[in-house]
Amino acid sequence: MNQHPPARRHCAFRGRIGIAREDITPPVGIYSRNWGAAKHDTAKSIHRPLTLTALTLASSPGGDPLILVDADLGWWGTLELFSRFQERLLKELSFESSRVVFALSHTHASAPLTEPDLSLPGSELLGPWMERVYQATVSAITRALADANEAILDWHKGRCALAAVRDFPDPDPTADRMICGFNPADGADDTLLVGRITDPSGTVRATLVNYACHPTTLAWENTTISPDYIGAMRETMEKATGATAFFLQGMSGDVAPRQQYVGDVEVADRHGRQLGFAALAALNDMEPAGNQLCFDGVVESGAPLAVWRHQPHEISSELRAVEMAADLKLKDWPTADELEQQRLSCDDRALKERLRRKRDIRRSLGDGSSFPLPVHAWRIGDAILIGCAGEAYSQLQQNLRSRFPDLAVICMNVINGWGGYLPPADLYDVDVYPVWQTPFDRGCLERITDTMTRAIKELQR
Repeated sequence: MNQHPPARRHCAFRGRIGIAREDITPPVGIYSRNWGAAKHDTAKSIHRPLTLTALTLASSPGGDPLILVDADLGWWGTLELFSRFQERLLKELSFESSRVVFALSHTHASAPLTEPDLSLPGSELLGPWMERVYQATVSAITRALADANEAILDWHKGRCALAAVRDFPDPDPTADRMICGFNPADGADDTLLVGRITDPSGTVRATLVNYACHPTTLAWENTTISPDYIGAMRETMEKATGATAFFLQGMSGDVAPRQQYVGDVEVADRHGRQLGFAALAALNDMEPAGNQLCFDGVVESGAPLAVWRHQPHEISSELRAVEMAADLKLKDWPTADELEQQRLSCDDRALKERLRRKRDIRRSLGDGSSFPLPVHAWRIGDAILIGCAGEAYSQLQQNLRSRFPDLAVICMNVINGWGGYLPPADLYDVDVYPVWQTPFDRGCLERITDTMTRAIKELQR
């Protein structure tokens, strides 16, 4: 017996959704050196504002919400700094840690999230600015919760060619190493997930763009504060839809724009428009919210015509959150005090910066042999949001999506802290930046993959 083909439908959630945004642009003159090769230490101007946007999700009025914060920030200097920020936030708003995701866009053109160091020019502005970020977080979440209304969040997959693989064999035949930049011989994961929030009248209230690509367009020659390509992406989306645009950084440990490391902000804007147009294409390929496209029969005409029509379908209101830890083996690094002594005796400006960051990572993780890196996972209707504080290679998101093909899996890096790269085991035999940068030893990506798989299976029960 012939059966009708399956309907075309999107993974979706129906519930109460709130949205609010705050400006978190730091002042000109703040310490903003994020690149070892930079000759400057402080920001000279503002390219585009930095924003912090909160999304709240609840199954019903008064239900326990999930809170997602999208912030135009780079990375936390230490996990301890984020832990203090998180502890204060959870206490003030009475939330559980599993239900709050503080996600960074990972722009490399912001002021760093680090403790003030009076030996650094403009560092005295870091403390007041980070307090402003905290207050903006509280304000955005509070307003989003207060303004929440019935809505549908659904997801659709698109493609974007902005990202390129950035592990590139050094063309110098005497150099046995990988350098960090566009590798024309390899293809990147181009998966783009677009979320759409629609109110009962059919009006789009917000869009969410989940894409893996390092925001490293602007580098050592750039002296501006900038969200990198994400600013123009949001502008493109918001101009076309009239709705707030979120950005959710994917698992981008090995991918970045082909053209990067520039000082020209127009290049970043061009990249943002490219991503925005790709996201708009996916958005315009979606079925109407709450509807699925179903086979409706055959009409005999000049040819037998297959007729497909939209029909309403039930939408899940399920929300669940789990938090697990992946116990990752640490490398046999020097202690934080030993790294500080190396830094103090170093005269090379770029190397001194590397040692400062390595010292801060060691301080964060302690002097033990392993570290329990938290994994956060949410079930949002038929979709899964999952991520950790590390910078996983994109093969992780490809792996998870292939293991769970019937789910929309929103994969994220640099959430709820920052600890280092998560490269695949075979790269540990190669001289490549993410391997010598990370404090995590061989097998870290594979351990995270197993933990995330367990988390998703737990959410499916």
